[in-house]
Amino acid sequence: MGHRELLLAAARRLLEEKGYAHITARDLVAASGTNLASIGYHFGSKAELLSAAIGEVLEEWTTKLATIAMADPTASPIERATTAWAAMLAQLPSQRPLLLSFMEALAQAERDPKLREQFAGHYRRCRAQVALLVAESLGSAADPADPRCAAIASFVIAVCDGLAVQTLLDPERAPDEQTFRAGLAMLFATSTSD
Repeated sequence: MGHRELLLAAARRLLEEKGYAHITARDLVAASGTNLASIGYHFGSKAELLSAAIGEVLEEWTTKLATIAMADPTASPIERATTAWAAMLAQLPSQRPLLLSFMEALAQAERDPKLREQFAGHYRRCRAQVALLVAESLGSAADPADPRCAAIASFVIAVCDGLAVQTLLDPERAPDEQTFRAGLAMLFATSTSD
């Protein structure tokens, strides 16, 4: 493993253990067995390294949820979205340390244009991946390049982000997987009966 990979692996571990705001460049060097110059050479800054690690986690999680959502080839688009959201809710407690680090990093991104652009890039890639799934779910008439697919993808991501924030702030009152499914079923049943 090269220094880049060692630094990313160390960053992921430290994001879970210490949180974004408490990681120093020296922590990253000690945990990776590399040197300070490697951070600048491979990532530009500590913040960009941590953002890259968060981006990897987000991409892996998106891929995992996509696999779950698309597992049943006979499921409707609504059933697929519900399945993905329910799976995400079930996994949120185990992802809490990384979610907290993500929120800490987002707060910093507003004051750091490079970091902000890096996070915007994470969202663009995630939106494109989800838009492909939306198009696949809607069938042959849908094109992933259609702005409507991207809009639906943005909605799907917004629900994920919103549920994550609610679960972080008020885990006892955030919906669990079963309650969320039941609530969506009630909503969709009401909308189709009109």
